[in-house]
Amino acid sequence: MKERNWFEQIPDPDESAMQTARERWNGIAKPIGSLGLLEESIVRIAGLTGNPQVSLNRRAAVVMCADNGVVAEGVTQTGQDVTALVAGNMTRQDSSVCRMAQVANTEVFPIDIGMANPASGVRDLHIRRGTANMTQEPAMSREEALHAIETGISLVGELKASGYRILATGEMGIGNTTTSSALMSVFLNVPPETVTGRGAGLSDAGLNRKISAIHRAIERNRPDAQDAVDVLHKVGGLDIAGMCGLFLGGAIHRVPILIDGFISAAAALTALRICPKSRCAMLAAHVSAEPSAMLALNALGLKPLITAEMRLGEGTGAVAALPLLDMALSVYDGMVTFGGIGMEAYEVQPK
Repeated sequence: MKERNWFEQIPDPDESAMQTARERWNGIAKPIGSLGLLEESIVRIAGLTGNPQVSLNRRAAVVMCADNGVVAEGVTQTGQDVTALVAGNMTRQDSSVCRMAQVANTEVFPIDIGMANPASGVRDLHIRRGTANMTQEPAMSREEALHAIETGISLVGELKASGYRILATGEMGIGNTTTSSALMSVFLNVPPETVTGRGAGLSDAGLNRKISAIHRAIERNRPDAQDAVDVLHKVGGLDIAGMCGLFLGGAIHRVPILIDGFISAAAALTALRICPKSRCAMLAAHVSAEPSAMLALNALGLKPLITAEMRLGEGTGAVAALPLLDMALSVYDGMVTFGGIGMEAYEVQPK
């Protein structure tokens, strides 16, 4: 897989569209900036798409499903069979994200990008059947990581061509809080203890095994923090690589991409380290209850729309943010202006 210069493909946000969107918000009969991050999100989407007439009418959650060899180190409560089980449930609309997505008028697309065991009905785009145990060797080859990234980029282009206007990121992969914590430890140059949580509910002994596995993986593979793809292929996962591609694809194809929880944020940070301009497509849906989730968002320079102590994954937090954006657009598109009610407009006051 040939490495590409993604920087060259990403244009800057459209400042004219952003200014028009700001003026629209400021002309609505309400205190200036009073919808906070909701206003900012619509402005950023206008800048990304180059159109102040923001439409999010068709949306999808793309759930990258993959397995991680590091589960052999006892870092999880369950085995790899659960990944395929939950992914299969998604095809029957019988998982947490699917139930929430029905309320948010969102379609869910589970993608097998590297499950150890295929699941019937899940779209098969697998790069390999699960990663290697990163405490013993690199999780995958550099070429495999790049292939997974390209898969995510291509999916964004495909979905945009089919009419989707905003995408939520999700994942399903037993062991992926371990790989995410390893990425965060390397990217932020902090000890694994600082960025590692209990995932799906590990005991103290399980948490210690998880931290030990991350230490050993980093020591064994020596990932180069200045080369994000090097970090990704050595101590990451295929689900994270695929989501990294979604964020890069969002910037390339001008489609807003909602960051879900900690794992999705680790993928977004990987994309940012590969190509800083990719941030233009990222919206932080919520802040996960995982201990380093806010560290990840701070590193991305983003603020979450929701703080609800969620830590389910699958894209549930990202999907939960979509109704908030719908409500913001209902005001942005439909509310009366100051002139419309004969009221003098608020002015932006100096601080």
